[in-house]
Amino acid sequence: MRHVLGVAGVAAAAVLLIVSAAMNWRFGYTLGKSDFESQLYGAASAAADCFKALLPFFIFAALRNRSYSQALGGALLFCVCFSYSLTSSLGFAALNRADTTGSRALRAETHQDLRVEFDRQRDALKALPPHRPVGTVAGDIEAYKQNARWLASEECANATLPQSMAYCEHYFKLKAERAVAEQADKYEARISVLDAKLGAIDPQSAVKSTDPQSQVLAGLTGRTTEEIQLTLTVLIALLVELGASLGFYTAFSYWRIFDVKGLPVPEPSRAVVPAPARFVPSIRLTPIPDYDQELQPAEPKTDVELYCEERVGKEPGSSVTALALYDDYCQWCEAKEKQPLGLPIFTRRFSDLGVQKAKVAGRIRYMDVRLVYGAGDDGLRELTAVS
Repeated sequence: MRHVLGVAGVAAAAVLLIVSAAMNWRFGYTLGKSDFESQLYGAASAAADCFKALLPFFIFAALRNRSYSQALGGALLFCVCFSYSLTSSLGFAALNRADTTGSRALRAETHQDLRVEFDRQRDALKALPPHRPVGTVAGDIEAYKQNARWLASEECANATLPQSMAYCEHYFKLKAERAVAEQADKYEARISVLDAKLGAIDPQSAVKSTDPQSQVLAGLTGRTTEEIQLTLTVLIALLVELGASLGFYTAFSYWRIFDVKGLPVPEPSRAVVPAPARFVPSIRLTPIPDYDQELQPAEPKTDVELYCEERVGKEPGSSVTALALYDDYCQWCEAKEKQPLGLPIFTRRFSDLGVQKAKVAGRIRYMDVRLVYGAGDDGLRELTAVS
């Protein structure tokens, strides 16, 4: 279960780091005058963001090694990288929120304008007098033109006789009816276009507020919508940057909680290889006494304490390197079918037993002790990191 949670935490931190690096790359890309310069700025910004995620490991290692100047330099560099990343994330989040709220406002305004125009055209269509279709009226007009009075009245331009005047009066009524029918067709065509545009816009999204989250929070807190939007923008930027900066450090530290004293360490399921026979020196060495005498008698001894009682003895003037001691401890764990601790944790717990250590010839050595089994270790390999 701990591996599942650890992998999930690392995956979440990786996603946040990718998002933060993308924001930084886009911010850096906008700083260049040419495409090449934009690519350089973008790459430098993304690299700085990735380096920011590694700095907590470097700072902690420097503090464990008591290299305070390196830790201070790493902390300053972390502050610079974090500030740069935070500004780019703030800009990205603010621009994204502005675009989202602006598009919602534009969509709502467009929907409202279309709705008003649709209602106006429909009311104008309803206000027209009763009429027949354009084709029907046009047919009647053409039939009227076939009458002899059409030519006698000079196409109703000079009607003097009562019969001609009545004929032309009916003709002009037909023309007026055709004009009304043509206007009605225009209104119907416009209404069809407006109805299609309204159907392309989601009515529910159009009638909603431009930023419902900010308005709800503003109503609950009594703040203005602008203040809530600013707070949400800062919160999103901090979420991304803190997750990208400390996500890996926090996720990887989860695997070390089972190494804490008092918690069981799961034993690996592997074949046990018997330890090779070791030469036992003829000199009888005095084993290191129990340095943790303040513990209650009922509390079980740790693996480091058991190892010291069996494999390490006191001998004034002797010394053993920390790497050789850890190698012997791993062999002891293998013989006992135990899971060895990591080198930094083993070193810290062994030092807690009261054994003095010093740096000799570039390597950490434990003074006045030697291994009960095995001959020295000088020349095996140098210790590269001891905490």
